[in-house]
Amino acid sequence: MKKNVLKITAILGLTTVLLNSCGPKENTPLVYFPDMYFPVAYDPLMKAQDAYSDHENEIPAFVKNSFATGLAPVEGSVAQNKDGIFEEGLLPKNADQYNAGYDASKKMTVSPLNPANAAQDIERGKMLFDHTCAACHGTGGDGQGPIVQSGAFSGVPNYADREITVGSVHYVLTNGRNAMGSYAGQLNAGDRWRVAMYVMNAFKKNAAPAAAAPAAKTDSTATKK
Repeated sequence: MKKNVLKITAILGLTTVLLNSCGPKENTPLVYFPDMYFPVAYDPLMKAQDAYSDHENEIPAFVKNSFATGLAPVEGSVAQNKDGIFEEGLLPKNADQYNAGYDASKKMTVSPLNPANAAQDIERGKMLFDHTCAACHGTGGDGQGPIVQSGAFSGVPNYADREITVGSVHYVLTNGRNAMGSYAGQLNAGDRWRVAMYVMNAFKKNAAPAAAAPAAKTDSTATKK
């Protein structure tokens, strides 16, 4: 008899638990992981606080950064547009806009990067060119990279034979031209200017790229058409 009572009690208890767990949750009595239910979006300029109590969040990284949640990039990671150049908002949307932008870009003979860093920018531009562009364009800029020499691709121009400027090189890197696609996804805005500076410095000795005046803070893609 006692065993039957225990079985009935256990069954009723289990039934109660199951019914409660399947019922409405408007008044949930306990939340085990509140961050999953109520995620907190931190403002990078505000002092971090614990959303579920009155005391301030004392996460060590925040404390070291004057409690700001906007921390510096991790060492070795790529900072987003640290050069402060914004130009992708006005990319050409048709052939006429593209051609107008390309013609305008040829008038740009200096980059918007800081002229004091020209030597370092050109050095980085060489490294990026060798890693990203030389497979087709060749390390000598003659259009005879290993992909071309293998016969897999042809028609890559020799920079020495082209009428180009630092602006037009950057424009092509950003938007592509003919069989070459855009490299805006592989190189950020500042690095595209660095590659263009290196191309002009290494393969077109007629122009020594330097930084533009402060007013010229956008590239040729932002030129009004």
